[in-house]
Amino acid sequence: MTRVALLGTGRMGAAMARRLAASGFDLTVWDRTIEKAHALNVGRVALTPAEAVRGADIAISSLTNAAAVREVYLAPHGAFDSAGVENLFVEMSTAGPESIEELSQEARKRGLRLLEAPVLGSVPAVASGTLTVLVGGSPQDLAQARPVLAHLGEIRYVGALGSAARLKLVANSMLGITSAAAAELLAAGAAAGLDREQVFWALVRYAPGLQAREAGFLRDQYEPTMFAVHDLVKDLGLALEMYDRANSAVPLTRQTRVLFVETAQQSSQLDISAIVTTYSSGNRDRLNHVP
Repeated sequence: MTRVALLGTGRMGAAMARRLAASGFDLTVWDRTIEKAHALNVGRVALTPAEAVRGADIAISSLTNAAAVREVYLAPHGAFDSAGVENLFVEMSTAGPESIEELSQEARKRGLRLLEAPVLGSVPAVASGTLTVLVGGSPQDLAQARPVLAHLGEIRYVGALGSAARLKLVANSMLGITSAAAAELLAAGAAAGLDREQVFWALVRYAPGLQAREAGFLRDQYEPTMFAVHDLVKDLGLALEMYDRANSAVPLTRQTRVLFVETAQQSSQLDISAIVTTYSSGNRDRLNHVP
């Protein structure tokens, strides 16, 4: 039986832990908040990342940001502390290409193996095994990880380490832009006298992914949170840093982040469909003059 360690039991990590445990893997979990790991009631609970990784064939991490990745892997009692060539690390956080580059450099120094595997999709896609898993790194290492990752969804090999992190930021830029556009056009269509459901139907024809958030866009139901506003703000910030380094013109992405930053002031923990609240009628004049 393949032994899997899962580091981080937040929204996505917890869903992955449940999915992998239900798929029959020998699972050990760790979280900074030990109560969260115990509350999952799946697998064994480790006290440190190093303990979780010890004896694991594959160690998966799903963490909040680059700082968390650095701490979990590189701090004392971190994941790399007890690792050997028998361990394969699969880093699935959305922490940006610089984070995975730092981690890969440290892995090379220690003779360790590392894949990056950020995902497209949210908690419902984890539960149904329909994520898209973007993989960067060695094809040989992917061959070992594939039987585990395939239980989470479709695997798309992108290329060398760092390429999956960059593609994930492009994809989340598109998610932010289409979500902001949907909120704007729902409000504009309703103001022009159209039924909101008819407007949403038309928008979904061009952006089918919006359908998963119909309850948020049409019925003000922003929970349970599939993808929190504050997480998208973080990802759009990472994306803009990447685009700026590449000297790319990205006015839509830049403006989209401004709109989500405003949404986060009241709805940080809610699903990104809560951006519709930013387009209330009282905000019309101000939004038309947002720089």
